[in-house]
This record gives sequence, structure tokens and C-alpha cells, in this order.
Amino acid sequence: MALAKGLSSILAKVPTDTVILSSLRTPICRAYRGQLKDAYPEELLAAVLRATLAAHPNLPPAAIEDVGVGVVLSELGGSKAARMALNHAGFAPAATALYTVNRACASSLQSIASVAAQIRSGMVAGAAIAAGMESMTRNYGSRAIPVDLWPELRESPVKDARDCIMPMGITSENVAQRYGVDRAAQDAFAVESHLRAARAQAAGHFDAEIVPVTTRFQEVDKAGQKVGEERQITVTRDDGIRANATLEGLAKLKPAFSPDGASTAGNSSQVSDGAAAVLLMRRSAASELGLGSSIIGKFVGATTVGCAPDEMGVGPALAIPKLLGLLGLKNEDVDRWEINEAFASQAVYCVRELGLEGAWERGKVNPDGGAIALGHPLGATGGRMTSTLLHGLGRSGGEVGVVSMCIGTGMGMAGLFVKE
Repeated sequence: MALAKGLSSILAKVPTDTVILSSLRTPICRAYRGQLKDAYPEELLAAVLRATLAAHPNLPPAAIEDVGVGVVLSELGGSKAARMALNHAGFAPAATALYTVNRACASSLQSIASVAAQIRSGMVAGAAIAAGMESMTRNYGSRAIPVDLWPELRESPVKDARDCIMPMGITSENVAQRYGVDRAAQDAFAVESHLRAARAQAAGHFDAEIVPVTTRFQEVDKAGQKVGEERQITVTRDDGIRANATLEGLAKLKPAFSPDGASTAGNSSQVSDGAAAVLLMRRSAASELGLGSSIIGKFVGATTVGCAPDEMGVGPALAIPKLLGLLGLKNEDVDRWEINEAFASQAVYCVRELGLEGAWERGKVNPDGGAIALGHPLGATGGRMTSTLLHGLGRSGGEVGVVSMCIGTGMGMAGLFVKE
């Protein structure tokens, strides 16, 4: 099916639209030290899946035909644990199928695009869920670099092959050096991310998108030794936001990846744990099920691009123009942008390259902060950003929003949504 083209066509409501009925997420918490450090990724997935069912009591679980789950680090690609979580959460095992998706940092945006394609093609006639899950606490031991790899690839004469396992922090330094993003600009961007997220959290802006998670928590000291007894907690808020972030504080941090570099722990995305889920169906199916009043938006389209692996952070600067071109749109047609902050270096570069400096200053780009403050649970990030986008558009009265991120190994992805 051809994508709608032009703003008026994209805003029009037609029976074949792929609509969104809910977009929920868990709190995003710091890996290793945060409140979800002892939770399992499939536990977090079960929480958002169960909440999705609860949010739509008039939708029979058997009407949900498929679930696509973005996940990057879990054992066996997360497929068995995710399927178990689906059944555990109360879905009908004979009616609802599940698969996992791994496009690294874009995995759950890819799951949204994949599920939407199933709906548009008729492969799914009813409803489907696009989700994402990640516990970087449990599964980030190799820093997402393969351990058992064909030796010929490590020694490949093709630089772009070898560079696919370049540490992400070094790709950040490459972007900063090649495109003139200095330490001061990176730190200023990072501080603003935290301050925006802190204001949003204090104002309750994240409350409607967050699903509380009740789990276990064991306090540990700096040496990793247990302190006290394990206890049950209910987590309701993102815990990586630093409301007291300052330029002076960030300036004291040493470079994290290169002795003479500019990327630090303070101006890079946080390693995080979390999950997200988006419920989609065809508009005509929603109407037939009496769920038309539950529609909160629609998915319009997405695209991917490739780029050099050693500067993977430029991905959004390439993916967004391609997406807008496919849809016949201009920057001015977009009311809100969610651009993933993998590193301040690449986020600043992308904002500049896309001509969005003014939009950033006016609070149209990441108005509630981004991954530097909120965290980047790889497989769940696209879903988290979609939730923040749609709920944010609902508060501001905007209609058109874009989600975009860079992708390790050299890619970018962007998706466009309309709020209703």
C-alpha cells in the first residue's frame, strides 16, 4: 500500500489508517544502581503487556493476533522469555503469536513499523502490539560487542566491516571531531536534557505514559555487597533524571572513551532498564470493535538508512530527510521531534544538520528531555520515545511528530506519527 503524501492526506482519517489505541512504558531506570536493576526484561515486558490489556477492557485478548518485541541483548534473542511473559500476562496462547525484533537502538521503532506493515497487508486483521524490553543491568556484560565472532571479520580488509564493532563512545568522538561539536556544546545540551526532563517529571507529564512496576530490590554498597534484606518495591518514576545538573558539574567529568575526547558519562545516554508497548489496529477494525473513542493517534510511516559505522550517530540527519521526502512533508509540518540522545555529540550535530536549532530552542525537539536524562534501554527506546511523543502532542495540541534514532553499526531510522 502506498503511503499517504502531503500534510492534508496524512492528517485525513480513513478506514485503512493504522491507528494507535495506547502507548505505555515502564519507568526507565539506571542499570546496576536503579530501582529496576533486579527486574528481568521479560518481567518488565509482562508489566506493560498486562497494563495494555487493562487499559482496554472491551478488547478481548484473543483479538490481539500478534506481538512484535524489540530486544537487543537478551539470551536467545529474547524470544522464549518474551513468549512466556505474553502467556503469563493473560493473553490467549492459541490466539496471540509473538516474535522478536533486533535493529539495535531502533528495535522497538522497528517493531512498530513491522506490526503496522502486518496490519496494512492484512496479515493481521484485528489488533497487534509493538513492544520493546531491555535489562542492560543483566545483559550488558560484553558492552554489546560480540564475543564469539568469525575471526576473518575482526581482521577484514574492509574498514566498514571492522568498524561495526567499534565501541559506541569512539563513534561519538568521531562525530564530535569531524563535525565540530565541542565539549561545551555537548555539556550544555546534556544539562538542558536533564532540566527539561526534571520539569516534565515535576509537572506530571510522564504520569499518563508510565506503568508502575512492582518488583524486588536488593540494596548494595559501592563494592556490590548486599545491604539489608531484599524488599518489594513499586517503581513509578524514571530515576536517572538529575534536576540539579549544571555546566560546572559536567565540566568536572573526565572523558569516558578517549583521553583527549569530549564525550563523558554526563553527556552520553544512560545505560538503562525498561519496557514499552504500543497497541495498533486498522481504524475500521477499531470502529467495528467499538473502540473508536480510544484512538490516540496513528502511525504514518517509517524508513531506515545506512551510514558509515564509525560515525553511526549521524543516522537521524539522514533518515529524517528521507522520511519527510517520502511523505511530501517539510520540517515546518512537524510539531514535535523526539531525536534519541545516544550522545550529545551526535544529537547536537543532527539538530544542526537538520536545521532544527530554532525548534530546539523553542522546545519542539525533545521538550521533555531525552536519553541523556531519561535513559536508553536499547530494545525499548523506540517505544519509550513514541509514548513520550504521543502524550506530549496531546498536551501541546500538536498533531504531527517524528521519532528518530541512530543505530549501532551505522544506520538511522525515523518514524512519523499523528496525534488524534
